[in-house]
Amino acid sequence: MARILTLTLNPALDLSVGLDRLVLGEVNRTRETHLAAAGKGVNVARVLVDLGHDVSVSGFLGADNDGPFLRAFETLGVEDAFIRVPGETRINAKLAEADGRVTDINGPGAAIDAAAWQKLLEGLDTRVNDPRRRPDALVIAGSLPPGLAADDLANLIARLRATRLPVWVDTSGEALGAAIASRPTAVKPNEHELAAWAGAALDTPAARLKAALKLYGAGVEEALISAGAQGVLWVSRRGAWQALPPRLDVASTVGAGDTLVAAMLHGVLSGHPPEQVLRLATALSAESVRHVGVGNARAADFPTLQQQTRVRRLNDVDAGGAIA
Repeated sequence: MARILTLTLNPALDLSVGLDRLVLGEVNRTRETHLAAAGKGVNVARVLVDLGHDVSVSGFLGADNDGPFLRAFETLGVEDAFIRVPGETRINAKLAEADGRVTDINGPGAAIDAAAWQKLLEGLDTRVNDPRRRPDALVIAGSLPPGLAADDLANLIARLRATRLPVWVDTSGEALGAAIASRPTAVKPNEHELAAWAGAALDTPAARLKAALKLYGAGVEEALISAGAQGVLWVSRRGAWQALPPRLDVASTVGAGDTLVAAMLHGVLSGHPPEQVLRLATALSAESVRHVGVGNARAADFPTLQQQTRVRRLNDVDAGGAIA
């Protein structure tokens, strides 16, 4: 069991709505609704706890509506190290239609000032320098709230990496580019996010592999790319690997990427063989799309989903990010 800290700088209360079809400008009747304490780092924490790890959660929460988070953290059994800031944590609406299309309506989040940011940095320094509390890895996941810039994220990653702490990052846009430049241990963009960074369309397996190799060559030790039904690419010192998930009916893709990050980190920290790491992570991510929420490794048919997940090694990888 590893000690892991997840950092969610811009969490949210997720209002997930299931409906047959969204019709703009009309009254829509829902099939189901669900309000949950969320944010990518919180979702990652859920999976890591389920996989048996000792997890702490941190970031920023609005003081005025942190009740759902308090209840969620108590249920999960994680340490709550979030810093409270004035105001409310944002509410994000996720509208999932019967055909699998998901429409996200996301708020900007509570504004973070210099004092709150400094408090977070000091708290991280204290934790990392305390052998009794130092995590085995740290996951930074999600968007940046108002008041924080991409350079702030880059400086945070560099600060943590200077202590030789493994740092896994899942973000997008300008923050993703800044994060990659700071050379975190691992990055998990989807194919659209990676295409924006690579400056080229990733509409073929060869193009995705080329971009993944470029990411690895930029100094990211674990380059992990998710491409939905097209599978997962993983480039590291273990070589270049590809996994194709089983075909499943999609209810919601919310939480699939978070599940993949958590399960990959679990496998790497556990020292499992690469094929086993990628098979479990891909299958668990696939399991999550059948329902709202993260993947459930205790699902009755999860062993079957793993068997149906196809994993193959593409080739070795050299330090320059090219196929050897």
